[in-house]
Amino acid sequence: MAINLYNQILEKIRESETIIVHRHKNPDPDALGSQGGLAEIIKASFPTKKVLKAGGPVGDLSYLTQMDNVLDEDYQEALVIVTDTANTPRISDERYNQGKYLVKMDHHPNDDAYGDIALVDTKASSSSEIIADFCFQQKETLKMTTTAARLLYAGIVGDTGRFLYPATTPKTMRIVADLMEFSFKPDEINQKMNAMSRKVAHLSGYVLQNIEIHPSGVGKVVLTKTILDQFGLTDAETSAVVSLPSALEEVVLWGIFVEQPDGHFRCRLRSKGPVINEVAKKHDGGGHPLASGANAKDLREVDQIIHELIHVAEQSQ
Repeated sequence: MAINLYNQILEKIRESETIIVHRHKNPDPDALGSQGGLAEIIKASFPTKKVLKAGGPVGDLSYLTQMDNVLDEDYQEALVIVTDTANTPRISDERYNQGKYLVKMDHHPNDDAYGDIALVDTKASSSSEIIADFCFQQKETLKMTTTAARLLYAGIVGDTGRFLYPATTPKTMRIVADLMEFSFKPDEINQKMNAMSRKVAHLSGYVLQNIEIHPSGVGKVVLTKTILDQFGLTDAETSAVVSLPSALEEVVLWGIFVEQPDGHFRCRLRSKGPVINEVAKKHDGGGHPLASGANAKDLREVDQIIHELIHVAEQSQ
């Protein structure tokens, strides 16, 4: 099935003179890796085509790639490809639906089946893995470049947690090996992704010291605006501490709840085994079975989410 969809997508790329690649808001390495990697592959394979990357700010991930200045008129007759974005409200830049044709390339559960073509592989470790596989499977036409390989490698490393998460498969590692044949320096990417500011280091200590752990193994960390101001951090910078509770033996699943300027809480939910994305779906979110995001309008809803996670944890015991 994937090969057939790859062929369909490649045909649409051939037909289109302008291709605009989107990704999700608040991008992580996989969003930028898959978006930027795909754009670089298309540029190298079809040098006469206009290929653009659309989306908002990339924060401290600008070392990976940056966005282009995409004009409204660029969308006329354009092929739009959205990578690593499960549902339409999360797509960065609402003009994604102004093109002639829309393609979705993603690895999250396909709860929002948007697009004229939707290539969704939930068995893939990342959208970057899908893009790399797309290129390697169509190697008679598509050209991998060092820049694309670097981006796709970063995306896979990011979404596999340095190859520690269960989504890492033998296929993932074979694709990574093929990417590493190119002349970028994986160690530089790894060092960049491991680096943290002193502010984030201090927040890391706070998270480990203040996590609340229920007897069921559910961990809870609330980062209010007051706490963020205390450490001089933005919401985007808190992503660096999301995986920290996994190091605690007694924690089975956890939520990190970050207060936003309007008072609602962004919820990052993670698990070592029990499936949590159904909880996320009940609270304006979704995602992978073991890694999801949601939103809570106030601390009362935060407590409700924790209550539901406790139920999940207890049912899995």
